[in-house]
Amino acid sequence: MTPIRPAVRTNHIKYAVRDVTLFAEEVAKTRDDMLYLNIGDPNKFDFETPPHIVESICKALRDNRNGYAPSSGVKEAVEAVRRSAEAKGIGNIQDVFITSGASEAIELCLTALAEAGDNVLLPTPGYPLYTAVTAKLQVADNPYYLNEANNWQPDLDDIALKINDRTRAIALINPNNPTGSNCARELLEGVLELARKHNLVIFADEIYDKLLFDNRKHISIASLDHQHPIITFNGLSKNYIGPGLRIGWGIISGDREHWGDYIEAVNKMLRARLCANHPMMFAVQPALESDQSHLAVMNAKLQRRRDITYDMLNAAPGISCVKPGGAFYAFPRLEIDGSDKDWVEGLMSATGVVVVYGSGFGQVPGTKHFRVVFLPDEKTLMHAYIKIAEFMRR
Repeated sequence: MTPIRPAVRTNHIKYAVRDVTLFAEEVAKTRDDMLYLNIGDPNKFDFETPPHIVESICKALRDNRNGYAPSSGVKEAVEAVRRSAEAKGIGNIQDVFITSGASEAIELCLTALAEAGDNVLLPTPGYPLYTAVTAKLQVADNPYYLNEANNWQPDLDDIALKINDRTRAIALINPNNPTGSNCARELLEGVLELARKHNLVIFADEIYDKLLFDNRKHISIASLDHQHPIITFNGLSKNYIGPGLRIGWGIISGDREHWGDYIEAVNKMLRARLCANHPMMFAVQPALESDQSHLAVMNAKLQRRRDITYDMLNAAPGISCVKPGGAFYAFPRLEIDGSDKDWVEGLMSATGVVVVYGSGFGQVPGTKHFRVVFLPDEKTLMHAYIKIAEFMRR
């Protein structure tokens, strides 16, 4: 039998966050001192899903809430998401739907919007899910750059230059993964102005909106314009320490006439995949509307770890780091010869420290970076950063 030929659409699918683990697994066979700073999973460290969220899922299972659910989600979850969105100032909400993580919501909405040959403006650096999905859809890459010199804020001039007649939408990750930046209001207003001018849907990925430092406040871009078509994405994975629950959602807002048949197109896809995980959906209402005390504890821990990350990496030779304002990532810059991917693999082999190469998230040509996750405890982080500094000295 001749070898099976995979679909061409898979040729350019990459996901650096997981791809780097293949090399790490090989290194781990030769050493027992691996330090993993590569995956943004709070449950692998000293963070636990709040007990009332766990209990809500257990109760749903005990109550036999384990059959097929409505395609858009159970009423309790949908209405809780709507109330939470309205409390953040999002108005003119046309639809709310619950998905298997925010990732599924993003993929469904991109699929319902963009044809092969269209393009979507994607933040660079940005989360590699977006480029993996657009590659699968044969949607063209159209990266816009975040300005490292301006705390990784979107570069509005670059966005304006990248818009063409096949551009359908602009994605905004706020706070950003991998840089940890939090968008200022004037930048959000600038993005809105460009989106209005060019008739672009805004995809607002706000999965880290409650993980902020230095008394920063998060502004949902959909709260600034109740008429323009905006889809806001969020979920339980980061703010509520439940990445494995795989529960996220999308909020479609803006004037109904602007949306045309698009909302029904999204719902066709929701119906075709049946539903998100039924028992897990009963965690949404208690997560959003019950005890929030874990957030203060989590943010205090993360801010201390952010400070250690910022101070120690900036003290290392050949490394500079913009101070993250939220989430739990930093995106330090490297002054090195060779590629950042080779540097990451060399670091792993020599020290056991696992980070992700910056080119996997996109970056301004000619620059080199790596992403670090500062979820581990302070002692682990300091040990890892000492090893990184020693590696750079060598």
